[in-house]
Amino acid sequence: MSQEIPHELIDRHQATLDAALAALAARDYWSAYPESPRAYGEPVGLDTLQGRELLLDQPGTDGLVGPGPEQGGEQSPFGPALGVSYPHAGDPEALFAAARAARPGWAAAGPLLRAAVCIEILARINARSPEFGTAVMHTTGQAAGMAFQAGGPHAQDRGLEAVVCAYAEQTRLPARAEWTKPQGKRDPLRLVKEFTAVPRGTALLIGCNTFPTWNGYPGLFASLAAGNPVLVKPHPRAVLPLALTVAVAREVLAEAGFSPDVVLLAAEQPGEGLAKTLALHPDVRIVDYTGSSEFGNWLEDNARQALVYTEKAGVNTIVVDSTADYAGMLGNLAFSLALYSGQMCTTPQNLLLPRAGLETDQGHKTFAEVVADLGRSLDRLLGDDARAAGLLGAIVNPGVLQRLEQAEKGEYGELLLAPRAVAVPDFPDAVVRTPALVGLDIARDALPGECFGPISFVVAVDSTAQAVEQLRDTVRERGAMTAAAYTTSAEVEAAVVDACLDAGVSLSLNLTGQVYVNQTAAFSDLHGTGANPAANSAYCDAAFVASRFRVVEVRRELR
Repeated sequence: MSQEIPHELIDRHQATLDAALAALAARDYWSAYPESPRAYGEPVGLDTLQGRELLLDQPGTDGLVGPGPEQGGEQSPFGPALGVSYPHAGDPEALFAAARAARPGWAAAGPLLRAAVCIEILARINARSPEFGTAVMHTTGQAAGMAFQAGGPHAQDRGLEAVVCAYAEQTRLPARAEWTKPQGKRDPLRLVKEFTAVPRGTALLIGCNTFPTWNGYPGLFASLAAGNPVLVKPHPRAVLPLALTVAVAREVLAEAGFSPDVVLLAAEQPGEGLAKTLALHPDVRIVDYTGSSEFGNWLEDNARQALVYTEKAGVNTIVVDSTADYAGMLGNLAFSLALYSGQMCTTPQNLLLPRAGLETDQGHKTFAEVVADLGRSLDRLLGDDARAAGLLGAIVNPGVLQRLEQAEKGEYGELLLAPRAVAVPDFPDAVVRTPALVGLDIARDALPGECFGPISFVVAVDSTAQAVEQLRDTVRERGAMTAAAYTTSAEVEAAVVDACLDAGVSLSLNLTGQVYVNQTAAFSDLHGTGANPAANSAYCDAAFVASRFRVVEVRRELR
């Protein structure tokens, strides 16, 4: 392994590492990467990505995946086919053999050098943020602004957070310690002890369709920083962002004197089911997965040889008791429901309101008035098609559209606000819909499980106390990534906090400005808790990184 380039990388990125470690401790706002597109020059058009062949020069390849949708290629939710080809992982054993061969050199690099290499990978990805933003937009259906930020700088921040969290945990013990035990009149017992962070083994990242980089980077970079080679298995509809990531990582690793096979892409043909094959391989010791509860539960039950980190589905709930800023509450709720057409694991689904209404700074509001005012807030927010498309993005899969159609037919309950189609002039084939509101009454209606997409349920409850208990029960039974409440009562606030601590879900209270329940900030907020059925881990706490390596001790007599 070359020493000159790696040492230069440590010098280059030491300041970033130190600043990120300080931010991790302080939990205040900090970002290594500007979030404004203006900081990165000209945007990258889809035409610059279409028709590429990302060959990656890696083992185990027996042909190409794509380029057309009929061959397994990606189709933008906005309409165009991407036409990008990737190496097909036809020989998984060759991939695992390459990862095994690459592991010793990467493990020997140590925590600091690995962190520096990872930060260099992120820096090069950051420099290409316009390209990554376009790739995310046209694989996930996120609108351009959100795709750039969430798929670019915000995802990179989450990756950096995982790197420094892993570095901190690996260096918590000293590398070397001298141990002296007095023996009275006899010579003391003296030992020298060395503590080495040893990687767990090959990691498997199973990417998701909606947030391939934001949800993928924490696990990818946590495993890399801990010394584990990583196989990246993208979602078939969102290969490009993670394939570009793998290409950058392999380039940096090779330049730094490591085998590029520390990071490998595992792209599959339509219907191949490669994730199951890879997840059960005895070499796989770590699995990171974001997606449906069904497959997440299967991984937890069957990939027993591995540590499995999952983010699955849940039912996010808001308790509305009272508010000192009625207009701000409605605006905040409307934006939260509309963002990315509700296709976020953090989007509120069930809004629990007392059927007697609530007290506000504008006087008492009946249940019907709150529903009507929320509908008007959504209409104002999304009344202009251009503005609406910029918030909603496109529907990412047919199942979401099917659920919307069922809501329109009244199959879920009383339709309080009908969705409408939004035209996107630049992409006439895009399927864009505004949110639907469905009314339920807890006295007669069973509350639904997760209903992914732009459908939210306004639920009449007997009292705030009943709403708080329903929140607690929903999180315990069905899981949740987020919870929120609006109240002017200290007693109600305390009850909601107690319910969320008991059920294990993070809580947002009285958000009326431009911070929303479905957004979290790297280096400050934890995404998920690992304490309810929606996810068994959190981005990024010590538990998310610490088991990706183990500390092995070697001791000798000191003479």
